[in-house]
Amino acid sequence: MATAHRYHRPPFEDTLVAWKAVLKERRLPQEIVWILEENLCYEKDDRAPGGIKLGFQVQFTPLPSDGAKFTYHHFAETDARMVFYRLGSSRGRSVCMVLCDKWFEPHTEKDGYLRRDEWLISFFPGNRDEMEEITDRERWQKRVVRGRPLTAVDFCMTFAALRELKAHGRVLEPNERMGLNILRSMGELSQQSK
Repeated sequence: MATAHRYHRPPFEDTLVAWKAVLKERRLPQEIVWILEENLCYEKDDRAPGGIKLGFQVQFTPLPSDGAKFTYHHFAETDARMVFYRLGSSRGRSVCMVLCDKWFEPHTEKDGYLRRDEWLISFFPGNRDEMEEITDRERWQKRVVRGRPLTAVDFCMTFAALRELKAHGRVLEPNERMGLNILRSMGELSQQSK
């Protein structure tokens, strides 16, 4: 028997209007730079809390223009809280992500999350901090990938998952991904032997 949902997620466009209204109300930039996991750039910095500072880049792994919408639609199929999350500002724009996980369920306004329980969505407008956009390839390649604390942004979409959504209409299972890699390898070998 199917479980009745006590929420209804609106179309992405309606949620985006609500998100921009929150940004406007807080006097935060309404122009948005959407990013995914691969756009995050953690760097060691003794002056930053926890010794790690967060920047972002869109030069080396640019997000497709419809990436946020695809992410939203994928996450909308789950029964976990979705979050429109603002990491900070950069050159008059808000740097944002769409996140999703049950981990967000207990977070309330005192934690900075504005809940829309009828949508099972929260908005996290964050603070006014300016984020650095990393454009130096060497800094990007030397970023901290492992050994950092878990944060809210770890519940985001990856480029690989987004590509699979666009190509297959869903995120692949690990065995399917492995099978595709084997097929690609075999195709490359056969091309090399010609």
